[in-house]
Amino acid sequence: MGQPILTPVTMDAFLAQIDALARGLAASQWRPDYLVGIGRGGLVPATYLSHATGLAMLSVDLSAKLPDFGEALLAGLAQRVATGETLLFVDDINDSGRTINAVRNALAAAPAAGVRFAVLIDNIRSAATVDYRAETIDRDATKDWFVFPWEAVASRDSILADWGEVPERTA
Repeated sequence: MGQPILTPVTMDAFLAQIDALARGLAASQWRPDYLVGIGRGGLVPATYLSHATGLAMLSVDLSAKLPDFGEALLAGLAQRVATGETLLFVDDINDSGRTINAVRNALAAAPAAGVRFAVLIDNIRSAATVDYRAETIDRDATKDWFVFPWEAVASRDSILADWGEVPERTA
């Protein structure tokens, strides 16, 4: 399998995506109690969306695979939703759906109405659905690996290593 097409997401494009999410959230008239950035890729978008909307932000990190920063925090968030709080989880891309479905599964006991998801880029072929998106792609047609502004400081080898974890996403 060859290497992916690395497509930079410019800062201007990223800011337009944040604006689109903020407008979509406002239009829905649903206001969560908290935004939750999903680490690693959702932390920067959640921070910007927090500033754009005035909503407080929390975070979880599934990328490091450390239970204290992922599963344990999700269990606590599930308890908060069970008591009536609402959460909007934010990630950079809904590609395969693996991350969003992992969060959904961790919150399965919480009322579904209290949890929603927002992403900058949503793959229509994903195994997961989201409530808010700035852009959509179709992985059958778009094979690019998107490099967001916060990732642009990484080496090419590091970016390719991230892609290499699940290369079939862009195959």
